[in-house]
Amino acid sequence: MRTATTAVSLLAVLAGLVTGSAAASEAHETPEGKPVKAASVHGKARISYIESADHDIRFTIDAEQVPFSRPILPIAPNGLATDARGTLKFSHTAPGGAAGWAEARVDCLVTSGRTATLTAIVTKSNVEKPGARLGISVQQGGKGEPDRLGFSWGVVNILPGHVDDNGIPTRPQAGTCMAPAPFTTVVKGGFKVAHAEIKKTPAQPGPAARRG
Repeated sequence: MRTATTAVSLLAVLAGLVTGSAAASEAHETPEGKPVKAASVHGKARISYIESADHDIRFTIDAEQVPFSRPILPIAPNGLATDARGTLKFSHTAPGGAAGWAEARVDCLVTSGRTATLTAIVTKSNVEKPGARLGISVQQGGKGEPDRLGFSWGVVNILPGHVDDNGIPTRPQAGTCMAPAPFTTVVKGGFKVAHAEIKKTPAQPGPAARRG
Protein backbone atom coordinates (compact mmCIF):
# COMPACT_ATOMS: atom_id res chain seq x y z
CA MET A 1 0.00 0.00 0.00
CA ARG A 2 1.29 3.49 -0.85
CA THR A 3 1.43 6.12 1.86
CA ALA A 4 -1.03 9.03 1.72
CA THR A 5 1.82 11.40 0.80
CA THR A 6 2.94 9.16 -2.04
CA ALA A 7 -0.64 8.82 -3.32
CA VAL A 8 -1.10 12.59 -3.42
CA SER A 9 2.24 12.95 -5.22
CA LEU A 10 1.24 10.36 -7.82
CA LEU A 11 -2.12 12.06 -8.34
CA ALA A 12 -0.25 15.26 -9.08
CA VAL A 13 2.09 13.48 -11.48
CA LEU A 14 -0.94 12.12 -13.35
CA ALA A 15 -1.36 15.55 -14.89
CA GLY A 16 1.40 18.19 -15.17
CA LEU A 17 1.08 21.79 -16.50
CA VAL A 18 2.97 23.22 -19.43
CA THR A 19 2.85 26.93 -20.39
CA GLY A 20 3.63 28.72 -23.60
CA SER A 21 2.33 30.79 -26.46
CA ALA A 22 0.88 29.52 -29.72
CA ALA A 23 3.28 29.33 -32.64
CA ALA A 24 1.92 30.86 -35.82
CA SER A 25 1.09 28.31 -38.52
CA GLU A 26 3.18 28.66 -41.64
CA ALA A 27 4.13 26.82 -44.81
CA HIS A 28 7.30 24.74 -45.04
CA GLU A 29 9.09 23.33 -48.06
CA THR A 30 9.71 19.76 -49.08
CA PRO A 31 13.19 18.81 -50.32
CA GLU A 32 11.75 19.44 -53.82
CA GLY A 33 10.87 23.02 -52.89
CA LYS A 34 7.08 22.64 -52.92
CA PRO A 35 5.33 24.54 -50.09
CA VAL A 36 3.04 22.47 -47.87
CA LYS A 37 0.97 23.23 -44.81
CA ALA A 38 2.58 22.35 -41.48
CA ALA A 39 0.95 19.80 -39.20
CA SER A 40 -0.25 21.37 -35.97
CA VAL A 41 -2.33 20.93 -32.81
CA HIS A 42 -3.91 23.85 -30.96
CA GLY A 43 -6.43 24.06 -28.14
CA LYS A 44 -7.14 23.68 -24.45
CA ALA A 45 -9.44 21.32 -22.61
CA ARG A 46 -10.46 19.71 -19.36
CA ILE A 47 -10.47 15.91 -19.46
CA SER A 48 -12.21 13.15 -17.54
CA TYR A 49 -9.76 10.49 -16.33
CA ILE A 50 -11.28 7.30 -14.90
CA GLU A 51 -8.69 7.02 -12.10
CA SER A 52 -9.42 10.59 -10.93
CA ALA A 53 -12.95 11.28 -12.15
CA ASP A 54 -13.61 14.08 -9.63
CA HIS A 55 -10.31 15.88 -10.24
CA ASP A 56 -9.74 18.96 -12.38
CA ILE A 57 -7.24 17.97 -15.10
CA ARG A 58 -6.48 20.41 -17.90
CA PHE A 59 -4.21 20.58 -20.95
CA THR A 60 -3.27 23.45 -23.24
CA ILE A 61 -1.40 22.55 -26.43
CA ASP A 62 0.12 24.83 -29.08
CA ALA A 63 2.36 22.73 -31.31
CA GLU A 64 3.53 22.98 -34.91
CA GLN A 65 5.71 20.72 -37.03
CA VAL A 66 8.97 22.32 -38.21
CA PRO A 67 10.65 19.56 -40.25
CA PHE A 68 14.42 19.11 -40.17
CA SER A 69 15.08 21.84 -37.61
CA ARG A 70 16.66 19.86 -34.74
CA PRO A 71 19.92 18.16 -35.78
CA ILE A 72 20.72 14.86 -34.05
CA LEU A 73 24.40 14.10 -34.56
CA PRO A 74 25.69 11.93 -36.04
CA ILE A 75 22.61 9.96 -37.19
CA ALA A 76 20.36 12.82 -38.36
CA PRO A 77 22.41 15.97 -39.04
CA ASN A 78 19.39 17.61 -40.70
CA GLY A 79 17.02 16.63 -37.90
CA LEU A 80 13.78 14.68 -38.36
CA ALA A 81 10.66 15.16 -40.45
CA THR A 82 8.66 15.25 -37.20
CA ASP A 83 10.66 18.03 -35.52
CA ALA A 84 8.29 20.51 -33.89
CA ARG A 85 8.05 23.61 -31.74
CA GLY A 86 5.50 24.99 -29.32
CA THR A 87 4.32 24.53 -25.76
CA LEU A 88 2.21 22.29 -23.56
CA LYS A 89 0.34 23.27 -20.38
CA PHE A 90 -0.84 20.62 -18.00
CA SER A 91 -2.37 20.89 -14.49
CA HIS A 92 -4.04 18.45 -12.10
CA THR A 93 -5.94 19.64 -9.03
CA ALA A 94 -7.42 17.19 -6.52
CA PRO A 95 -10.62 17.97 -4.54
CA GLY A 96 -8.55 18.66 -1.41
CA GLY A 97 -6.49 21.28 -3.22
CA ALA A 98 -3.30 19.29 -3.95
CA ALA A 99 -2.06 20.31 -7.38
CA GLY A 100 0.58 19.13 -9.82
CA TRP A 101 1.80 21.10 -12.79
CA ALA A 102 4.57 21.26 -15.38
CA GLU A 103 5.66 23.44 -18.28
CA ALA A 104 7.23 21.86 -21.36
CA ARG A 105 8.70 22.67 -24.77
CA VAL A 106 7.37 20.65 -27.73
CA ASP A 107 10.07 18.78 -29.67
CA CYS A 108 8.16 16.32 -31.90
CA LEU A 109 4.76 16.11 -33.63
CA VAL A 110 3.21 13.64 -36.06
CA THR A 111 -0.38 13.55 -37.31
CA SER A 112 -2.82 11.24 -39.11
CA GLY A 113 -6.21 12.64 -40.02
CA ARG A 114 -7.76 14.04 -36.82
CA THR A 115 -5.20 12.30 -34.58
CA ALA A 116 -1.80 13.52 -33.40
CA THR A 117 0.98 12.46 -31.07
CA LEU A 118 3.55 14.85 -29.68
CA THR A 119 6.25 15.02 -27.07
CA ALA A 120 7.49 17.92 -24.98
CA ILE A 121 10.50 18.46 -22.71
CA VAL A 122 9.74 19.68 -19.17
CA THR A 123 11.21 23.09 -18.37
CA LYS A 124 9.47 23.80 -15.03
CA SER A 125 7.35 21.60 -12.75
CA ASN A 126 6.51 20.73 -9.15
CA VAL A 127 6.20 17.01 -9.98
CA GLU A 128 8.51 16.29 -12.93
CA LYS A 129 12.25 16.73 -13.33
CA PRO A 130 13.36 19.35 -15.88
CA GLY A 131 14.48 17.57 -19.02
CA ALA A 132 11.92 14.75 -18.77
CA ARG A 133 10.00 14.09 -21.98
CA LEU A 134 6.19 13.79 -21.82
CA GLY A 135 4.14 12.05 -24.51
CA ILE A 136 0.67 13.30 -25.46
CA SER A 137 -1.92 12.04 -27.97
CA VAL A 138 -4.93 13.99 -29.25
CA GLN A 139 -7.94 12.86 -31.25
CA GLN A 140 -10.23 15.57 -32.60
CA GLY A 141 -13.80 14.29 -32.40
CA GLY A 142 -16.01 13.96 -35.45
CA LYS A 143 -19.76 13.58 -36.10
CA GLY A 144 -20.74 14.61 -32.59
CA GLU A 145 -18.04 12.57 -30.86
CA PRO A 146 -15.98 14.25 -28.10
CA ASP A 147 -12.29 14.99 -28.46
CA ARG A 148 -9.97 12.60 -26.65
CA LEU A 149 -6.47 12.78 -25.12
CA GLY A 150 -3.85 10.38 -23.81
CA PHE A 151 -0.68 10.91 -21.76
CA SER A 152 2.44 8.86 -21.07
CA TRP A 153 2.10 8.51 -17.31
CA GLY A 154 -0.48 7.12 -14.88
CA VAL A 155 -1.81 3.84 -16.30
CA VAL A 156 0.83 3.41 -19.04
CA ASN A 157 4.61 3.45 -19.60
CA ILE A 158 5.64 1.25 -16.65
CA LEU A 159 8.71 -0.99 -16.47
CA PRO A 160 7.50 -4.20 -14.75
CA GLY A 161 10.02 -5.42 -12.20
CA HIS A 162 11.80 -2.07 -12.00
CA VAL A 163 11.06 -0.12 -8.82
CA ASP A 164 12.51 2.89 -7.00
CA ASP A 165 13.73 3.04 -3.39
CA ASN A 166 10.10 3.31 -2.20
CA GLY A 167 8.98 0.22 -4.13
CA ILE A 168 7.09 2.25 -6.75
CA PRO A 169 7.44 1.01 -10.38
CA THR A 170 9.69 3.33 -12.36
CA ARG A 171 8.41 5.19 -15.43
CA PRO A 172 10.80 5.34 -18.40
CA GLN A 173 11.10 8.53 -20.41
CA ALA A 174 9.00 8.72 -23.56
CA GLY A 175 10.87 8.69 -26.88
CA THR A 176 10.26 11.42 -29.46
CA CYS A 177 6.63 11.47 -30.66
CA MET A 178 5.84 8.39 -28.52
CA ALA A 179 2.47 8.49 -26.70
CA PRO A 180 -0.37 6.05 -25.87
CA ALA A 181 -3.76 6.01 -27.57
CA PRO A 182 -6.02 8.91 -26.45
CA PHE A 183 -7.70 7.06 -23.57
CA THR A 184 -9.43 9.98 -21.80
CA THR A 185 -12.42 12.08 -22.84
CA VAL A 186 -12.52 15.86 -23.21
CA VAL A 187 -15.41 17.30 -21.17
CA LYS A 188 -14.78 21.00 -21.76
CA GLY A 189 -12.95 22.82 -24.56
CA GLY A 190 -11.24 20.95 -27.36
CA PHE A 191 -8.40 20.66 -29.85
CA LYS A 192 -7.89 21.36 -33.55
CA VAL A 193 -5.60 18.94 -35.40
CA ALA A 194 -4.23 20.00 -38.81
CA HIS A 195 -2.76 17.02 -40.68
CA ALA A 196 0.18 17.13 -43.07
CA GLU A 197 2.12 14.20 -44.52
CA ILE A 198 5.67 13.82 -43.21
CA LYS A 199 8.48 14.81 -45.54
CA LYS A 200 11.22 12.68 -47.04
CA THR A 201 14.60 13.17 -45.41
CA PRO A 202 16.84 15.35 -47.62
CA ALA A 203 19.86 13.67 -49.17
CA GLN A 204 23.06 14.14 -47.23
CA PRO A 205 26.11 15.69 -48.97
CA GLY A 206 28.87 13.27 -49.85
CA PRO A 207 32.37 13.38 -48.29
CA ALA A 208 33.75 15.53 -51.13
CA ALA A 209 30.94 18.07 -50.83
CA ARG A 210 31.39 18.30 -47.07
CA ARG A 211 35.12 19.00 -47.46
CA GLY A 212 34.20 21.94 -49.71
